[in-house]
Amino acid sequence: MSDLSSLTPLLAIETSCDDTACAILDSHGTLLGESVLSQEDHAALGGVVPEIAARAHLKALPSLVDLTLERAGLALSDIALFAATTGPGLIGGLIVGSSYAKGLAMARGKPFMSINHIEAHILTPRLPASLRPEETAPNFPYLALLVSGGHCQCILVEGVGQYRRLGGTIDDSAGEAFDKVAKMLGLGWPGGPALEALAKEGNPRAYTLPRPLKGRPGCDFSFSGLKTAVSRHLEPFGREALPRHIAADLAASFQQAVADVMTDRVKQALAMVPPVTALVVAGGVAANQTLRQRLENIAQEHHIAFLAPPLRFCTDNAAMIGWAALERLYQGEQPGDIALAPRPRWPLSERCAPSAHPSASTSPSLMEPSS
Repeated sequence: MSDLSSLTPLLAIETSCDDTACAILDSHGTLLGESVLSQEDHAALGGVVPEIAARAHLKALPSLVDLTLERAGLALSDIALFAATTGPGLIGGLIVGSSYAKGLAMARGKPFMSINHIEAHILTPRLPASLRPEETAPNFPYLALLVSGGHCQCILVEGVGQYRRLGGTIDDSAGEAFDKVAKMLGLGWPGGPALEALAKEGNPRAYTLPRPLKGRPGCDFSFSGLKTAVSRHLEPFGREALPRHIAADLAASFQQAVADVMTDRVKQALAMVPPVTALVVAGGVAANQTLRQRLENIAQEHHIAFLAPPLRFCTDNAAMIGWAALERLYQGEQPGDIALAPRPRWPLSERCAPSAHPSASTSPSLMEPSS
């Protein structure tokens, strides 16, 4: 392993949407301190308002960084490297978080690393064993399904910095569809967990809903038509309160349709790639137990491992940002992209793989930490 003593501990910041998060990691990926603040102002508005989110990040970050340092038992002067999500995401939040981290780096004369939010998510199953005690980190290559409020795509992960996007959503993301249907059913926001809970009371075969793109070549996704189909079933009720059993049946039928689409698309993706070691699911929607079970069944059918991060690392967090920075450092990449501007869109294909480095070796997610 490369000697990272001069670049750790590192402090990572995540502000790509509505969660303000900070984490401090050592050279082995051990989480020394962590803080996450979920913004509550958006619930009454039915969704994330970018301007409100950015202001909330700006207000919360100073005290959140101080709290994380306190939990780690460190001072700001102990931090050797700063990292932050620089894209993709809501541009206001990205500007706030990355600018704050860059300011700290410049003030302390320390380096900075820009981290791609998608890359961080798909590398979370490789977190150190201390953070995922029930699983074994996957070897490359593996197939990653990223499902969240802003993203839905299948990615072949061939190595750190070596990613091939196989397909993605052509309209709504899965998380967005969950939230919009939950709102139709009067469940409020965020809707995913509430819809999943309600679906347990319903009959998943009560309503016939479309399975967009199921059976089609490739592994693109589409959820807009499914969302529209749910709204049509609600039209007869007008402004009347929706009976709970109707809402439960619709929730269950919708969730089943999404799971059917997901499993079909993942099977298509597996047919498009060489043999892989594992099927990995990441992102906020990865917390959905129905989806997890269906994907685990696919992995068993293909005789590969099924891996998902612990629930607290499925949603946005700064530990995954710090880990992505470490993964790149292990490969010999040197920090030095402080001039990189925040990007609301940042495809993985536009981030080059880390250059070869003679001292680079296997990440400690696949080995025992040294003493």
